[in-house]
Amino acid sequence: MDVQTLTYLFVGASFALYIGIAIASRAASTSDFYVAGGHVHPVANGMATAADWMSAASFISMAGIIAFLGYDGSVYLMGWTGGYVLLALLLAPYLRKFGEFTVPDFIGRRYYSGTARVVAVISLIVVSFTYVAGQMRGVGIVFSQFLDVEITWGVIIGMGVVFFYAVLGGMKGITYTQVAQYCVLIFAYLVPAIFISMLVTGVPVPQLGLGATVADGSGLSVLEKLDRVLVDLGFGPYTDGSKSTIDVFAITLALMVGTAGLPHVIVRFFTVPHVADARRSAGYALVFIALLYTTAPAVGAFARLNFIDTVHDQAYESMPGWFKSWEDVGLIGWLDKNADGVIQYAPGAPFEGLPTYDDARGSNGERTLVNPPTDSANEVYVDRDIMVLANPEIARLPAWVVALVAAGGVAAALSTAAGLLLVISSSVSHDLIRNTFARQLTDRQELRYARIAAAVAIGVAGYLGINPPGFVAQVVAFAFGLAAASLFPAILMGIFSFRMNKEGAVAGMVTGLVFTFAYIVYFKFVAPEHNHEGYWWFGISPEGIGAVGAALNFATAAVVSRFTPAVPAEIRTLVDNIRVPRGAEEPHMH
Repeated sequence: MDVQTLTYLFVGASFALYIGIAIASRAASTSDFYVAGGHVHPVANGMATAADWMSAASFISMAGIIAFLGYDGSVYLMGWTGGYVLLALLLAPYLRKFGEFTVPDFIGRRYYSGTARVVAVISLIVVSFTYVAGQMRGVGIVFSQFLDVEITWGVIIGMGVVFFYAVLGGMKGITYTQVAQYCVLIFAYLVPAIFISMLVTGVPVPQLGLGATVADGSGLSVLEKLDRVLVDLGFGPYTDGSKSTIDVFAITLALMVGTAGLPHVIVRFFTVPHVADARRSAGYALVFIALLYTTAPAVGAFARLNFIDTVHDQAYESMPGWFKSWEDVGLIGWLDKNADGVIQYAPGAPFEGLPTYDDARGSNGERTLVNPPTDSANEVYVDRDIMVLANPEIARLPAWVVALVAAGGVAAALSTAAGLLLVISSSVSHDLIRNTFARQLTDRQELRYARIAAAVAIGVAGYLGINPPGFVAQVVAFAFGLAAASLFPAILMGIFSFRMNKEGAVAGMVTGLVFTFAYIVYFKFVAPEHNHEGYWWFGISPEGIGAVGAALNFATAAVVSRFTPAVPAEIRTLVDNIRVPRGAEEPHMH
């Protein structure tokens, strides 16, 4: 069978599995809908957490970023994995002992304030919608290429599937669906990586293959050959970084702190039976995540090598089908600047902006670009988000491997999108409606509002997926920065500070969120021409500014709390009970 038929088969079978699980585990109560009844086994929760967190950015985009940034791409590996250590040690067990449904639940009760709850909900919605935009774009990219539909229709199909199992099953349905999605995505990531490592180095373990000698008789290791090839083409060495030390530190810190503050990940630790299970879940999740994250650097390096070998200095008419199919959906572009019919790959932008096409074809059969050329010698545009998806085709792997990767990419994007949408819907229905504006609601009415909120959230997410504010991992990095600047400090101080009061927490969250959001919007949308080190504050990029936002949050909260009334005695007791277990009893879900 051809790639497209196999892709329909693999993706269709995975969709049937997800929907079947959702039907079998349909939520019957608000506790089922929000926290899966609180009875998920730590191993299953670890898998679900890994799938929830390893989004389209991890599966599709991260190795692509590493492929093109080289050493600089390591900030994503360090930040995203390091954040899980913070989460496991500083937040997960304490929040589970607190025993509520949502992050705004904790903030509202800990800071004895409806205003704090509302600010937390607003922060959560901004973070979650920023994050979910990247997931829906990932779905659209996969479908546009492998199912031969436009990106818009790909996003709409993904919306339909998520709507079905998120709205029907709630957290209970999502949890067991995510266990299946983890199995699909990790198998889909590792199989082609093992194949390609064997082809490039003869070593079947990708993590070891990255440091092995290339099987071409040159005697060079993978990284040595990649350095040499890139330098010959005019690029900087792959193993050298161009980012400043302060920016590397800021991005890594923002991603770490942002990971620990992500609401859709935190809520997973409310689904296990006991406090100890929360720690075990985090440990299992780290193991499951490490399988992909230790493989990504090898995938990135192999992809860049294979791409250069296949594309540079090759006649366009002899290019394999994958190049032209990605060209047809606008994620690869070629402009024959010297009219020789041969593709030249070099540093610099090949044309202004992103590739836009008219219906005509050039003299070599290429799609004709509307964008005027720039002065650079480069003739090739390649979207970073396609590298993992295109890698099996570039390496000429069997069709079933290509189809498997497509199914894995969809699983990664849908698993995180579902978790995010559930967090948004539960915050709207539980925190805003039930606990703020309509306290008289019954459980049945609240469940209805939760499903309505999920449906609306899916619609907004679909729009953002069709009109994304950047490539997948970049959009996700902004979400982590916003979470770092708004939610993490309030949660951490709520657990470990007896002194932090409602005025300090609210002022800190507002300051961190507004500053970080404004900084990102200014450099990415208002004045993108200023988006470089010469204009950044302290040389920190928008991807790393969440670290500064978090520092402002802590500082503002500390100052304001010193000049406002002290925390009530009952809240001090609550904090003491969260931090120091009293016997074996644990709070029940409210």
